[in-house]
Amino acid sequence: MVMTQSLFITLKASNPACQLHVLAPAWSIPLLERMPEVALGIINPINHGEFNLATRFKLGQQLRSEKYDQAIVLPNSWKSALIPYFAKIPIRTGYLGECRWGLLNDARRLDKQTLTMTVERFVALGLPASAAQPPPFQSPKLVITPTSQKAVQQKFGLAINGKVLALCPGAEYGPSKRWPPDHFANVALKRIRQGWQVWLMGSEKDTDAADAINALTDNQCRDFIGQTSLTEAIDILSLADTVIANDSGLMHLAAALGKKVIAIYGSTPPEFAPPLSPTAHSVSLSLPCAPCRKRVCPLYPVDHPDHTRCLTGITPEQVNELIEN
Repeated sequence: MVMTQSLFITLKASNPACQLHVLAPAWSIPLLERMPEVALGIINPINHGEFNLATRFKLGQQLRSEKYDQAIVLPNSWKSALIPYFAKIPIRTGYLGECRWGLLNDARRLDKQTLTMTVERFVALGLPASAAQPPPFQSPKLVITPTSQKAVQQKFGLAINGKVLALCPGAEYGPSKRWPPDHFANVALKRIRQGWQVWLMGSEKDTDAADAINALTDNQCRDFIGQTSLTEAIDILSLADTVIANDSGLMHLAAALGKKVIAIYGSTPPEFAPPLSPTAHSVSLSLPCAPCRKRVCPLYPVDHPDHTRCLTGITPEQVNELIEN
């Protein structure tokens, strides 16, 4: 969702008067509200992977009254193209996939060799099919206000004295994308000794990793795991100086806030969906077995000398050097 802002920026640059409405999951609406290009976020009530043809047809009928000129369908599934079709939107743009001829009438063939990045694939759909590829794009930039920053400071009792390091130890995809807690703790301890505050950010699913980091740092880290809404997480991250994150949603958020981001990559390639910020650094060992794109390291047993080496081999010293340079 963060990377879609580059598409929105492209659309507004091409036609400043256009009104962008975005059909998206309910959780992402607060994120869309931080994108000035978006006029309206519309909640999609259909869960990921759910077909629910009746609901798709009803929602499409409801959207007909908006008289949209064009729909850009980012997911590649057949069912994702149904709502714009039912809404009778005259131009329905997207990549071919799952036999979407008819549902899409501006169907593009995706050249993965040319459009190597996710953001490029999004932005290309906002340009004519004849446009040069890969297309240029602007990085996402979320809106932060002093009022929203002050609100989270008051709610969580944050007194900021000196620099702040935010650690994001989770990754929804699986353990093959999660840097070890002891590595996070090693970096945290060095910053704490230098007078930094260290904050732990993530969802309730990241509790175990956060607990391990805090245990190794004598509970000197401020733990926000599972305690914030998405909006609050955005505002808290905006107060940090540096963010260390796995390849995750929080990593992309931090990049869109212009933070100094150190992004850790294990089983996934950093070239495909990197943090889109000039102040971000992607760290990957580029081992022969990577990117395997597996949720769990396929090198078993766990005492195998190369098990998760794509992550364990990225040392705290490497990350500390990036923080300091």
